[in-house]
Amino acid sequence: MAQEILVLALAAVLLVLHIQAAIRVKTKQYGIAWNMGARDADMPPADPLVGRLERARDNFLETLPIAIIALFGVVVTEKTSEVTAIAGWTWLAARAVYLPLYWAGVPKVRTLVWAVGTLAILVVLAILIFG
Repeated sequence: MAQEILVLALAAVLLVLHIQAAIRVKTKQYGIAWNMGARDADMPPADPLVGRLERARDNFLETLPIAIIALFGVVVTEKTSEVTAIAGWTWLAARAVYLPLYWAGVPKVRTLVWAVGTLAILVVLAILIFG
């Protein structure tokens, strides 16, 4: 299996972690009945932790399609290389580190980690387009 495909499979696991972290913390605040209901009623504002986890999840969902296109694209076009594998793993590692940093509310380091991950996936995308 191409390393880039394995990175994408693990990214799917990371997405499940994002989803579960956000909903579990939100359910802890609002209760199981809220979670299992239609969620139509107005609720008090979510705790800051809920907001951080939802923003981390949303940010991951914004970047995941780019990673899918880039990583799957280099596999399909047979442009995989040591560089695309390393960049893919770097992106995944950065995204995995990003979640607990956002969860803990760490501001500047979190942004730096996001930038590293974004740069890594842009390298793969550049290889797909120009390489």
